Amino acid sequence: MTEHPAKNNRKRMTGKERRQQLLDIGRHLFAERGFEGTSIEEVAAQAGVSKPVVYEHFGGKEGLYAVVVDREVERLLTTATALLEGEHSKPKFEAAAIALLRYIEENADGFRILVRDSSPGPGSGTYGTLLGDIAVQVEYIMADFLSSRGRDPKLAPMYSQMMVGMVAFTGQWWLDARKPKLEQVAANLIDLAWSGLEGLGAKRA
Repeated sequence: MTEHPAKNNRKRMTGKERRQQLLDIGRHLFAERGFEGTSIEEVAAQAGVSKPVVYEHFGGKEGLYAVVVDREVERLLTTATALLEGEHSKPKFEAAAIALLRYIEENADGFRILVRDSSPGPGSGTYGTLLGDIAVQVEYIMADFLSSRGRDPKLAPMYSQMMVGMVAFTGQWWLDARKPKLEQVAANLIDLAWSGLEGLGAKRA
């Protein structure tokens, strides 16, 4: 009987693959335990590497967290920007609300990080500043709508904050409740917002 040497079937990761693996693990742990409850030791252990490997890629826990948050900010902002393009009708807004809720559902770990934790490192976005960025993009839509109702378009920043805040807080609630179905939540959310906007008349003197 011929004996064959044991083969190591584990594929050696490239630097890019290892970095992504560490980001995925860190993302899950930060979402589950928060920044303070997560340690570099645990990230390294779950990745099957030594702590120096994590430090080599990110410089420490703050660096890893900052990259995780920056990526989530970019992902959500890109999603929101794409949804705001094109025609602005009630069906379009309802479809956008569904898409945002689906984003929250499919990126629960990342969304929890954005909502719950403040960024401990420099250069990283926060949930509040992210919502502010989205609200700025909504302003021109609200300005046109207010003008069509004889209202002062300078009030657009206030209305934008109202609209974005309503969607954001509903999304936070739904992430834990998970009922009713996201399509129903989106439909009711837009019904409420659209009824309020449609009911705006010209401002009384």
